[in-house]
Amino acid sequence: MAKEIERKFLVKGDFSQFVTKKTRITQGYLSSVPERTVRVRVKGDNGYITIKGIGSASGASRYEWEKQITVEEARELMELCEPGIIDKTRYIVPASGGLKFEVDEFYGENEGLTVAEIELPSEEHPFEKPEWLGQEVTGDARYYNSMLMKNPYKNW
Repeated sequence: MAKEIERKFLVKGDFSQFVTKKTRITQGYLSSVPERTVRVRVKGDNGYITIKGIGSASGASRYEWEKQITVEEARELMELCEPGIIDKTRYIVPASGGLKFEVDEFYGENEGLTVAEIELPSEEHPFEKPEWLGQEVTGDARYYNSMLMKNPYKNW
């Protein structure tokens, strides 16, 4: 099982000129309990099922297992998901040192929310913060996708 280490930030400025790729994502959760989330996702032309464990004390790292499945399988599994589908566009923005930001612009009940994540080799790994990056929200459960389906941004 791989360990995912990432930090999450609100987006406060225009990042669009730096985007190298964008993909529409829809996802639902078969299980959204913090100890183990089971996510089903359609990302562009691919389907995925992902299992994530509980996060570290800082919220920056947790175990993750992911397997690619067909889009048809993902859509079938979404029929079994808990209420609240996440719909977003993910933008890829290169960062220094071969890193990248994944910027998610949400739609539907989470319209108006844009967050950026950067995956790191360690929790202490340094990285440059571009001007469009806002407040850090790593570890704030309100910004977890599995929580946004239960308590959407529009209700805050």
